[in-house]
Amino acid sequence: MKLAERMHRLGTESAFEVAARARALEAQGSPMIHLEIGEPDFDTPAHIRHAACDALEAGYTHYGPATGLPELRQVLAKHIERTRGLAADPENVIVTPGAKPIMFYAIMALVEPGDQVIYPNPGFPIYESMINFIGGEAIPLQLSESRGFGFEIEDLEALISDRTRMIILNSPQNPTGGVLPRETLAGIARLAVQHDLVVLADEIYSDILYEGTHHSVLEFPGMLERTILLDGFSKTYAMTGWRLGYGLFPAALIPHISRLIINSVSCTASFSQKAAVAAITGPMDDVEHMVAEFRKRRALVIARLNEIKGLRCVMPHGAFYAFPNIQGTGLDSRAYADYLLTQADVAVLPGTAFGQFGEGYIRISFANSLDNLNEALNRIERATARLVK
Repeated sequence: MKLAERMHRLGTESAFEVAARARALEAQGSPMIHLEIGEPDFDTPAHIRHAACDALEAGYTHYGPATGLPELRQVLAKHIERTRGLAADPENVIVTPGAKPIMFYAIMALVEPGDQVIYPNPGFPIYESMINFIGGEAIPLQLSESRGFGFEIEDLEALISDRTRMIILNSPQNPTGGVLPRETLAGIARLAVQHDLVVLADEIYSDILYEGTHHSVLEFPGMLERTILLDGFSKTYAMTGWRLGYGLFPAALIPHISRLIINSVSCTASFSQKAAVAAITGPMDDVEHMVAEFRKRRALVIARLNEIKGLRCVMPHGAFYAFPNIQGTGLDSRAYADYLLTQADVAVLPGTAFGQFGEGYIRISFANSLDNLNEALNRIERATARLVK
C-alpha cells in the first residue's frame, strides 16, 4: 500500500519502543528494572477514582461538548487564575483526551508548510515530529548542560527569522528536568511580542517542582493573546491512562480548535472529566506526598550517578528525570542505553530519542521505588566499570 508522503515525516516516542524491548527480555527471564517510561508509579488518588465511578453510575457515558464539560472548564479557568496569576475565561479553556492533542491542534491550526517553529532540543520528541508532519521547518533551540539545560535569550533571538511562526517552551522540562528562570521567560515574552510570534507553553510538569515557584510566560504583558498553555492530569495526579489534558487558547482560536476536535475525536470522555473536577477541587495530599517521594529519589539518583566513573549529572529542578552525561563511557547514547538494557537489565532512553543535542546523554526516569533505583544504580555502576578503567 502506497503511503502518503507526509507519513514518512512522522516520528515516534522511543520510550514505548524501548519499553517493548525491555518487556520482551523480561518475558525471557531478565530481571529488568524499568527507568524508561515517563509515568508516575503511584496510583490515581482514591477520591478521583471514586468520582469517576460515581459519574459512571450517574450516566456520564454519552457524548459531551467538543470543548469539554462546562463545569470542568469553569474549574480549570479558576485553577489557571490561581496558579498563573491571570484572569482566564472558561470559554478559552479546551479539554482534550490527553495533552498531546493540544500540540497537534495548535500546530495544525497555525503552521503553514515552510513556516519555522523553534522548539527545545533535547526535548519531547512529538514537537519535532508534528512540525515535520505538517510540513513546517523544525528549528532546534539547544539546551546546554552548562546552563542547567537552559539557554541564553541571545541564542533564541539568533534563530528567529521572517519565517518564524511559533516558539515551543517546556518548563519544567522533559527530558532534562531543567526549569526556565523568570528572567528568561520575560525575554521570551519580549521577543514574541516584538516579532508577533505564537508561544506554545507546555507546562505539564508545573506541579512537580522541587525548588521555588512555577512561573509561566503567560505572566507577562501581551502574552495572553498569543500563548497556548498546555497542561493536563497525567503527571500531577498519576492519571496517564485516563487521557486527560487541557489547553488555554486565545479567543480567536477557539472555533477552529473546536472544529479540529469534532473532526478527530468528537469529545473527551465525560466520566473522566467528572473525575478531573474532583482532582482539581479535591485535596492535594496525594500530590504533595508524590512530589516529596520524587524529591528523595532525585537526591539518591543524582548523588549515585555522580559517584560513577564516566558519568556526571546536573541536578534537575522539576519533573522526575535525570539526564546524565555519559561521554566518559566512550559509547554514544544509543550504544550505552542498549548496553545497559542487554548487559545490566536496566531500561533507560538514549538522549538522541529527544533530538540531536541529546547525544552524549541518557534519560533516567526516577518514577520507581528507592529500592529499585538503588539496585538499578548498582547495576549501572558495575556495568560502566567494565567500560571505564
